[in-house]
Amino acid sequence: MTRPALASAILVAASISTPAAALPPPVKAMIDAAIESGNKQDVLAVVKIAKATNPDDLAEIDALMSAYNARLAEQAAAAQREKQQASFFKNWKGQGEIGGFRATGNTKSLGLSGGVKLVKDAVKWRLNFQARADYERNSGKTTRDQLSATIEPNYKFNKRLYAYGLGQFERDRFQGFSARYTLSGGLGYELVKTKELRLAVKAGPALRITNFSGGASKSSLAALAGLDLDWKISDNLKFSQDAGGTYASDAQGFSSAVVVIDSDNTSLTATSALDAKLIGALSARLSYTIEHETNPPIGRIKTDTLSRATLVYDF
Repeated sequence: MTRPALASAILVAASISTPAAALPPPVKAMIDAAIESGNKQDVLAVVKIAKATNPDDLAEIDALMSAYNARLAEQAAAAQREKQQASFFKNWKGQGEIGGFRATGNTKSLGLSGGVKLVKDAVKWRLNFQARADYERNSGKTTRDQLSATIEPNYKFNKRLYAYGLGQFERDRFQGFSARYTLSGGLGYELVKTKELRLAVKAGPALRITNFSGGASKSSLAALAGLDLDWKISDNLKFSQDAGGTYASDAQGFSSAVVVIDSDNTSLTATSALDAKLIGALSARLSYTIEHETNPPIGRIKTDTLSRATLVYDF
């Protein structure tokens, strides 16, 4: 080969770029497995390690992440469209609960407890409904007969701030009232909102109407405040704390975010619960409820407690 021909061959070879090595199959398989798991934190952790150990394959790794992010965006858009187009009877989630309780306070007894909770979550609206009943008979006499039902629509201003309306009915003649109605409206705010932890508070004015067991009735203006805490400790264990109450404008020296108070009586209800997943949608729940009235009817004590052990089914 002549010298000019050799020089030309060298220039041609230099102009041809050597293709980059492909991402090693074990590394790609690890990234694909993390993506299929559906856990974004796992994906980010695996990709970070892959980039650190394979610096020559950053472009291919970034391409995999771009495809993954595009798929997440498409799924979120599809879920948003489904919420917008869903009829009233779609996209409901709920829980059914049944078990037993132990009560102390105005009654000391063991009995049956049951409840249901329904939630419909739309783009701008959320509708909550829950009802609970505790019942017990002893020696032919009813010794516990408590019923409550609450409906609460929410309007979402953004991801954290919302307006609420609330209508509640309660019956507990052993606490001294045959019916108690509470109407309220105000603002709520989710202070913390992550996959593992949610903490929300709400407050607003309220109207409370009480029909006492003796036949008298009373209507009063009040204020309502509530707190809702849900903590996912692990995949199989969850803690929740719900509290609510009402207070009056003439209450002295009282400061709390978890009370309902009118001019004569402050009511506090707080429930702590621990859920342990058993199998599938079935869980076991241990809960403890405190119900406190600062000024109960004559002959009634101020504080009742209920300890419940129930089975919960998610649907």
